[in-house]
Amino acid sequence: MAAARRHVGEILIEWRLSHLVEDTVLITSELTTNVVNHTKGTGDYFELALRRRDSVLVLEVSDSYQWQMPELRKATPEDLHGRGLFLVDALAESWGVRPRSTGKTVWAQLPVHTVEQP
Repeated sequence: MAAARRHVGEILIEWRLSHLVEDTVLITSELTTNVVNHTKGTGDYFELALRRRDSVLVLEVSDSYQWQMPELRKATPEDLHGRGLFLVDALAESWGVRPRSTGKTVWAQLPVHTVEQP
């Protein structure tokens, strides 16, 4: 997961989108943690994709675990887990889940606003 966060941060800096690093790295962390915690070794793979389309940054995390689709829920103060998608929902412009022939892809979109350079 650390490698995924580092990779996303490096790519965004290379793409001159450093203003999106903090939120995108946090979303990456939450989605990749969900893969590790919820697939429990049953998935055959884990993929991370990052692309810029028009004025949107798209982050996708895919896995081959197909028996449970993630759902947004509000964790109680006593819950030790369950806040990942709540954070994704708060940080992303939009997000969702789509099934694949094997597994699923959870995606998040963030708006790309140009930052004026001095």
